[in-house]
Parts: sequence; structure tokens; C-alpha cells
Amino acid sequence: MQARPLEGIRVVDYSHFLAGPYVGRCLAALGAEVIKVERPGSGDAGRQHATILDDQQSAYFLQLNMGKRGVSVNIKDPRGKEFMQRLCDSADVFIENYRPGALDKLGLGYEALSSRNPRLVYCSISAYGHTGPDAHRAGFGLIAEAKSGIMQMIGEPGSPPPLMRVSLGDMYTGIHAVAAINAALLGRVTSGRGQHIDMALYDTLVSMHEYAVQCYTMQGILPEQTGHDMPASTLYGVFRAADGDLVIAAQVDDAWKRFAAVIESNGGPAGFATDERFHTLNGRNANRVEILAAVKSWVAARAVAQVLELLDGVDVPCAKVQRIDEVLSDPQIVARGMVVEQQHPRFGTLRLPNLPFRFSDCDTTIRDVGPDLGQHNAEVAQSLGFGPAEIDAMQTEGVLFSK
Repeated sequence: MQARPLEGIRVVDYSHFLAGPYVGRCLAALGAEVIKVERPGSGDAGRQHATILDDQQSAYFLQLNMGKRGVSVNIKDPRGKEFMQRLCDSADVFIENYRPGALDKLGLGYEALSSRNPRLVYCSISAYGHTGPDAHRAGFGLIAEAKSGIMQMIGEPGSPPPLMRVSLGDMYTGIHAVAAINAALLGRVTSGRGQHIDMALYDTLVSMHEYAVQCYTMQGILPEQTGHDMPASTLYGVFRAADGDLVIAAQVDDAWKRFAAVIESNGGPAGFATDERFHTLNGRNANRVEILAAVKSWVAARAVAQVLELLDGVDVPCAKVQRIDEVLSDPQIVARGMVVEQQHPRFGTLRLPNLPFRFSDCDTTIRDVGPDLGQHNAEVAQSLGFGPAEIDAMQTEGVLFSK
């Protein structure tokens, strides 16, 4: 087995809640030494987010901060400021997700840190980025989802769009930040210098539009809410069976013909498979209402398992709409190792989502649990050259905080 790709890279994770910590978790999985820096007292706000396990840990925090070492430092104290300066001087990467300008006041902005450590790759994540008229505004993933045009396209026509229930903006921005950081580290090999990476949740969600922007700029068509299917891709959508819901993707001509043949030969409308109006995408879209009525009726009369068996038999893409308990027991997820088990000293066995990295010659599964607040203060301070007496004094006087 090879060493993981980022072995030897030190990352300072000065972020909180979701997007930034997710970046740190990904880099830790890829082999980097990630040092999570938290404020004294309550630490990362994610520690108070559901599901709460005790007065300093939540499952939310543990999921996003596994594999990291944790320090908690009071940077308003001169000794704490020196600790942070030494730590950042030793780092290859710095991650933060505060409002633009907030860290400049603490001496932790890009200009201050890069003047001391020109090789530093400094990654900022914010709602709107560090430029533009909205740069100063606060925001979360929900705000970016609403502004990006994505939220407007989902849900039933005429109804308020639903919440997506996954933090799309934070996670998508986070994984783009991982890619950008790795690119900057690679560029540093030849340039000898790091740089500032400015990631915005709003930007990344706008970049996700694979068809909506082109529909408007090239055809003048504004996407609308369509509920459970896509009018421009008949047949592609969600259908209710007798005992649950499933999705069917038979929008490609060949898949449609196999799908229609299965329906007709299993109690569906006569002539459904041979009706040439349905043999092209444009024809299916033009006759969408008729097609949907026939398919909905056919699916509703059968169990999910029966429909899946028939469609799998002719290689038509389909799947049950699964609950989380079904996902965790899905043989495919089990085979791919997408649930990681960790042993926590207080909470016992933890089962959390793994990351989707798969390398042929190294294992990126993180077995180390997220740190307690200030758990590695002394260890990290020692690596920065502080002596035992200095460390003891900083810990006793709360410059290095632990709980």
C-alpha cells in the first residue's frame, strides 16, 4: 500500500459548522495532518448541533471532524497569538469560513499569514465570496440555494418549494474547495508560493446548473416547478407503487422501448410499445400527459419489488426511494464501505457516513474519532517548540483551553 496522497501536509482548520470542517475532514482522509482550532469555552458551534451526545460532543461534530487533532486557544492573549502564529507558520494549508474581513482583525487574514509564510495555501469559504456587492452579507447554504435558482425549480407547481434537507451548498462548495486546495498545492511545487482560494456557496450552486442557464440564455425558457417528473425528459421521474415510491429513468429511446414493451406485456395498454408517437424524445414529451397517466396507473397496481424486478430484467434504470435505515443496510453500500465504524471512548461504536474516495493502493477510511475540545493542546504546542513549563502555564491559565 502507498502512503495516502497528502501525507506530510499540515492543515490548520480554523472553521466551524459545515463547509470548512468538511474540507478538513476530506483532507484528513487523504492523509493530511489536520489541526482543528476552536475558541475557548464552547468551541465550534457544531458541537451544539443535533444529535447531541453530551455537553461537548454531538454526532454532527464527530462526523465532520473525524481524523483531526484538536486545540482550543485564546488568541486574545499574547501567548495564544504567538501559538497561532507559530502554528500557521508551520502549515501548508489554512481553512476558514468566516465573513470576509473577520479574520483580518485577529491577524489571521491572508495578507498577514502569507507575509510570514509565503507557501501557505489559504482557503476562504463564505456565502458570497470576498468580492462583489454582497460580499459583506451573512449567509448559509439555505440562502445560496434560494438565490441560485435551484430551489425555484423544485416542488409542486404553485406551491412553495421544499427544503432540500441536505446541505447542498455547503457540501458542494466544500468538495470544490478540496479540489482547489490540491491544485494549489500542486502549483506550489513549481511556483514555490501558495495563494488565496476564495470559495462562495452562491457561486458553486450557480455552477451546478447543467441545463437551466442554457435553456434561458439560448432559448429564452425559464425552468418551472414540475413536481415528480421532468417534462423535457419523458419518462424520468418518481412514481408511487402499492407499497412505496420508486424512480424510473426511461428517457433514452432504447430504454423507453424496452420499458414500454414490459408495460404492455404485463397488463398495460395495448399498443403502448408500438405507438410510434412515443419512439422519440420529442414525441414522448408532446404526449407526456397520456404517457404519465398510463405509467402511473400501471405502477400503482403493483408492489415496488415487482416493478423493480420487471424493469431490472430489461435493463431499465430504476430504484426504490429508500429510507435511511434501508440505505445503511443496502448490500451495495455495505460492499463499498460507505458506513465507517469508529470506537469512541465514551459513546462506544459510532456508525457514520464514509467519504466516497476510492484509491487502488491506499485506504482513506478514517478510524480516529473527532477530538474533544482542546484534546491535543500540549501535543501540538510541543511540536511548535513550546517548552513543558510554558505549556503548563498556558494550560493552567486558560490560554490553551480544554474541557
